[in-house]
Amino acid sequence: MEIAEDKTKVIPFGRFAEHNAKRIGNSKPATFDFLGFTHYCSKSKQGKFRVKRKSSRKKVQGKLRETKEWLKTNRNKSIHLIMDRFKRSLIGYYNYYCITDNTQTVNGFKEKIEELLYKWLNRRSQRKSFTWDKFRLFLKKFPLPTPIIKVNIYELRKEISYIL
Repeated sequence: MEIAEDKTKVIPFGRFAEHNAKRIGNSKPATFDFLGFTHYCSKSKQGKFRVKRKSSRKKVQGKLRETKEWLKTNRNKSIHLIMDRFKRSLIGYYNYYCITDNTQTVNGFKEKIEELLYKWLNRRSQRKSFTWDKFRLFLKKFPLPTPIIKVNIYELRKEISYIL
């Protein structure tokens, strides 16, 4: 295996990255994407340094684009089939992306999915099928799963302390 020079760079990252970035003239320290997450420097509620992770913007936009295309081609299918597919898809998405510090991004993703559903289910006929109020009632009948943190990264350390 060889390292691809065009994809590899060393970035200042760690406890003092924010201070050093401000000294250089940047407002924020650099971030990097790895395994579908953007890793960035931040602070915990107690004010201590902490590496946080959120869903990579590129991955979220790609998934939304893919969802839009699927809805566009399958909007005439039965509501049960469409909603079942979205339940399964969201559960899979949550299982991977619902980690510590990422709930805001995952909730935003769910809201975007609801907006896409509203838009494309309204295009099933010549007249508008849903208002937002009717759509909320529809979502009560066919609820989408809500995101819950599946993995708390900072509690994992206790279980793998023998490695560290």
